[in-house]
Amino acid sequence: MILNLGSINIDHFYHLPRLPGPGETLAATSHAVGLGGKGANQSVAAARAGARVVHIGGVGPEAWALDRLSGFGVDCRFVERLEVATGHAIILVDQGGENSIILYPGANRAFSQAGIAAALGDAGPGDTLLIQNETLHQADAARMAQARGLRVIYSAAPFEAEAVRAVMPFVSLLALNAVEAAQLAEALGMDLDDLPVPELLITRGAEGAEWRDLRRGGRIFQPAFPVRNVDTTGAGDTFAGYFATGLDEGLGPQAALRLAAAAAALMVTRVGTADAIPTRAEVEGFLADQPSE
Repeated sequence: MILNLGSINIDHFYHLPRLPGPGETLAATSHAVGLGGKGANQSVAAARAGARVVHIGGVGPEAWALDRLSGFGVDCRFVERLEVATGHAIILVDQGGENSIILYPGANRAFSQAGIAAALGDAGPGDTLLIQNETLHQADAARMAQARGLRVIYSAAPFEAEAVRAVMPFVSLLALNAVEAAQLAEALGMDLDDLPVPELLITRGAEGAEWRDLRRGGRIFQPAFPVRNVDTTGAGDTFAGYFATGLDEGLGPQAALRLAAAAAALMVTRVGTADAIPTRAEVEGFLADQPSE
């Protein structure tokens, strides 16, 4: 089982010829609205990968966002309904698929700890807790999960050094992209191999991803699959959700990396966030068409 303490956002997508500069106004070529948020994206990815997923968080009066998340097969019993608006994101995407994002936290920063304790009450060794940095109570949730024997995977995004410091003592696997990894090394004044966590995952976009065993010194590198990049939004979350599911199923890091890389590759060929995340059948079909390792 995968539990996810994560954000739920309403995403507003604007496609533009290029990203605007300071003081510049550009006309968008298209606009769309969908379910998003790092937490919701990772929950949907894990559910589409085949995991049993329980989401923990908060939403406002916009009930359709919760209905959409439930529609993907995610258990939302522990999502708190609040008066404050559901979190939302303004996502600008240029012709090359690169993006800029503005977040409004809303209900993601307003829910109580009650749902966390209740959800973790049914969990134990063999289960996984996912956390990102778009909600409240990450360190408390990680501490409770560690005490119950869960694997704790923390995606340190959006990056805040102090938030990472608070969560690291309870983390089984720390997930960063290349920029966040450099920021953390600089903020802590130490090499990444010296971080006080058992495992490290670094995603590098089109360059691939690597997993490091910081206790025994092992490393595994997974190249990215070559595809036509349409929109990178949500690709990292798709990778994280699929990778967590692979580990939760008992796959080794190498097999989990390959599964996650294939899911992320399919994701960047599509426009959207949660609604665009591929199914396990699609990912396995994609992998079947790739050259043997």
